[in-house]
Amino acid sequence: MKWRKIIRTDTALKTEAIDLLLKTFGVLETERFISSIKSSNFDYTEWQKTLWNDKSIEELHNMAVEFEKNKNN
Repeated sequence: MKWRKIIRTDTALKTEAIDLLLKTFGVLETERFISSIKSSNFDYTEWQKTLWNDKSIEELHNMAVEFEKNKNN
C-alpha cells in the first residue's frame, strides 16, 4: 500500500476529531474531556514522552498489531 500525506485544514481536523470523540465517548464524556484538556494546560507533546514508559517494545508491538486488527471492525 502506498502512503500519502493528507493535509487537512485546522477546521476539518477539529471537526473530524470531535466527531470521533462523540462516536467513542458520547456527548457528556466528550465535553468532560475537552473541559479537562482546556483547564489543565494539557501539553500533548510532553504527555507523549512518558505515555508508554512502562511498556516494552514487544508489548507496544502487540498493542499496535491488535489495534490495526480491530481498526477495521
